[in-house]
Amino acid sequence: MRKLFLSASIVLMSCSALMAQDKKSKKDKKKEKAQTEVAAAQLAAPVAPTPPANQNADDMSFANAAHDFGVIPEGPDANFVFTFVNKGKEPIVIQKAQPSCGCTVPSYSGEPVKPGETGKIDVSYHTKGRVGAFNKSITVTSNVGMKVLTISGNVEKAPASSVPENNSMMKTN
Repeated sequence: MRKLFLSASIVLMSCSALMAQDKKSKKDKKKEKAQTEVAAAQLAAPVAPTPPANQNADDMSFANAAHDFGVIPEGPDANFVFTFVNKGKEPIVIQKAQPSCGCTVPSYSGEPVKPGETGKIDVSYHTKGRVGAFNKSITVTSNVGMKVLTISGNVEKAPASSVPENNSMMKTN
């Protein structure tokens, strides 16, 4: 009987000790979870740069915001230069040009483009191993806002070599 009483006492003390460790109420847990979700949402939301009051995205005027390469062969890179004119009253500085994927590579000068001057963004599309139609975007972020440029086209498979491939197991000298 003593062993039974002792065992029951130990079980009760263990349970009460476990219950005492969880001091947070359900309200506190819900509040903490809500705060975590709000913080995560704020971190995930993209923040667009705010242009100065005297500038807007229209100050960066592109001759063409889209380019169609048409049908191009597989292998060599397809290149195009997007040009823009600064129609504003302040210099434009390109901060970032982000392609929609790794097969498109934009490049630009970090130098300010003065009012009335022309700037350029070179875009290269890697065609090797990418047969078929494509439509890619490049998001340009500058001190006057954001612009989206697009390139499109159709990559035609490279012709097979006219020399037959040697698949024999014998070496030739």
